[in-house]
Amino acid sequence: MSARRSLAVLVLCHEALVPPSGVRSYDRRKPPEWRTEFDVTRALRALGHRVTVAGAQHDVTELLSAVRAHAPDVVFNLLVEFHSTPSYDQHVASLLELLQLPYTGCNPRGLTLARDKALSKQILAAHDVDVPRFAVFERGARFRRARGLAYPLIVKSRTEEASLGLARASLVTNERALARRVAFMHEALDTDAIAEEYLDGRELYSAVLGGARPRVLPTWELVFTKLPRHAARIATRAVKFSPAVQRRLGVTNRAARLPAALERRVAHIARTTWSALGLSGYARIDLRLTPAGRLAVLEANPNPELARGEDFSDAARAAGLAYPALIQRLLALARPGTAAATRLDR
Repeated sequence: MSARRSLAVLVLCHEALVPPSGVRSYDRRKPPEWRTEFDVTRALRALGHRVTVAGAQHDVTELLSAVRAHAPDVVFNLLVEFHSTPSYDQHVASLLELLQLPYTGCNPRGLTLARDKALSKQILAAHDVDVPRFAVFERGARFRRARGLAYPLIVKSRTEEASLGLARASLVTNERALARRVAFMHEALDTDAIAEEYLDGRELYSAVLGGARPRVLPTWELVFTKLPRHAARIATRAVKFSPAVQRRLGVTNRAARLPAALERRVAHIARTTWSALGLSGYARIDLRLTPAGRLAVLEANPNPELARGEDFSDAARAAGLAYPALIQRLLALARPGTAAATRLDR
């Protein structure tokens, strides 16, 4: 797909993830950490856009200098943290809005609401979206029993993303194990912990593209083809990022192949989640489908992984959006405001 108009695009990313100059490809069997930045940048250039990549995650003056030096029409925002603090991603979006620069991805409010796993569940429950029951364990507070919750429970960071801190040990079956895992979250990650009821079943991902009416892409599924019998299906950090673990457990992402009625139900829940949390740009809604048919939202992920071969881009391809077309669509959805989006899509 060719670009409708050549734009000056500033790709914002982490310093360590700026693709090396002169690199034309990489080994997809052993992808580098900068593969998303490479894939996005390559697609933008193939679309005919004028692209500059800036690594800026520790010094806001570097970000401002890049904006002033390159005067972009739009910022392709791939920053997921700042000052090594994940929750500062919302402030990057806020800064771009203050600069009145169109940028890809989610708005500050949506980033804030979605990041807090407890707050987002409360909001979704108020909108009649099924979510796991949960309890929050704050740092510095005395440990208390998880009243009203039945084991097994799964313990997560309240605010971290990308399954940080999520491991097999996160699934607990008694109070002693719960106390240990909560303490680990407090000490190792320096975040509050959330313990929620563990729902056994299929791990589903619903990719959403923003617009006047958000477009829900075909449902994707995380599948374990070699998981030991009776082992819990948990998308741990190793499952998501370790090729060795993925090979050992036979981890793959693929189309969920749901009955039409269930596919429509997933789409309805995804749109409700999008609206309730005030999301924009693009997002992935993670759900669990139990053998009994319960369909619950685990969490919403604004600005999810965009690399080729990941569930979001694969779902887009299944919907007829080749990778360059997906990247062009994200430019068209750039914030702030619909006027900017219309101008960018011309």
